[in-house]
Amino acid sequence: MIPIIDSKRQYQTIAEEAERAVVEVMRSGSYILGANTKAFEGEIAEFFGAKYAVGLNSGTDALHLALRALDIGAGDEVITVAFTFVATTESIEIVGAKPVFVDIDPDTFNIDVNKIEGAITPKTKAIMPVHLYGQPCDMDMIMDIAKRHNLFVIEDCCQAVGAKYKGQMVGTFGDISALSFYPTKNLGCMGDGGVALTNSEFLKNRLVALRNHGGAIRYHHEEIGINSRLDEIQSAILRIKLKHIDKWNAARREHAYYYNELFAGCDAVKTPVELDDTYCVYHQYTIKVPNRDDLHKMLQERGIGAMIYYPIPLHMQKLHAHLGYKMGDLPVTEKNTELVISLPMFAELTREEQETVAKTVIECIEACAVAV
Repeated sequence: MIPIIDSKRQYQTIAEEAERAVVEVMRSGSYILGANTKAFEGEIAEFFGAKYAVGLNSGTDALHLALRALDIGAGDEVITVAFTFVATTESIEIVGAKPVFVDIDPDTFNIDVNKIEGAITPKTKAIMPVHLYGQPCDMDMIMDIAKRHNLFVIEDCCQAVGAKYKGQMVGTFGDISALSFYPTKNLGCMGDGGVALTNSEFLKNRLVALRNHGGAIRYHHEEIGINSRLDEIQSAILRIKLKHIDKWNAARREHAYYYNELFAGCDAVKTPVELDDTYCVYHQYTIKVPNRDDLHKMLQERGIGAMIYYPIPLHMQKLHAHLGYKMGDLPVTEKNTELVISLPMFAELTREEQETVAKTVIECIEACAVAV
């Protein structure tokens, strides 16, 4: 069995230090908004080159509270994509706003920047680009459109910690950015966790209040907030992992290049496209293949932990049925949901495992073709 991700292997590389840090937190008696969270907020902000980081319960909460901090709500529209995890658009609906979907670029799976302006209406308040699978969006174009139309930009960086666009970290272009530390992410904790990044002191203060029942001062509640605080144990673990993230991301990139070599002779496999002036961190290594569903079944039977992420685009999901979208509205998105499959990808993956994965994929594709 070669899993899509193996968290145990990563844990073993930091086990002694992580266990010591967790025990120190337990002995401290300080479990919420303590010294580790404060330190991690500073360290993750410095890593990104942002002024402020606010530790939260999840990446979903980071998206939700970003919208709240920007006063986006009922009657407002937010432009985004349907090829992403539901948290992206769920956050928009939670605040009462309306997701407006545009199609994606067929190579990067990210928002097609050439279609954004056509979706802008007088109700549009923000653009929410998703750096999917760790691949940076075209932030120059997005920020130019936002500036010309006086729109906010909320970057969904939940899969892209460490990714760069023209040498600058994604997550530092928009007004607020959302990070997720779900255990399977490139920088994952051992539970749920997230962060909102911003360069605005005003927005940072709003986020701090919103995460703690709407008040920056205890028992002083200025607005309706929620309980969304990154806890001390997760912060302690993330502080340790943050020291390794550059090395782990570099390993993922090496694995991606080796996969590309292994598939070079197979025309049926379309490997990921990394654009010039970008630094993709390959949260997933996602290929496009014919007979995807048959291939997926065969790989599972042979012990290859391949995954199909987002087989039903969000504009076709029940939760967004009231928006009135239909099949054919986002043709590139719809086509890609039928083709994509993600292969095992994590820093500790071995070359021998990659060779087994690639060989099995090619054999299964050939078997599918014969069957057809």
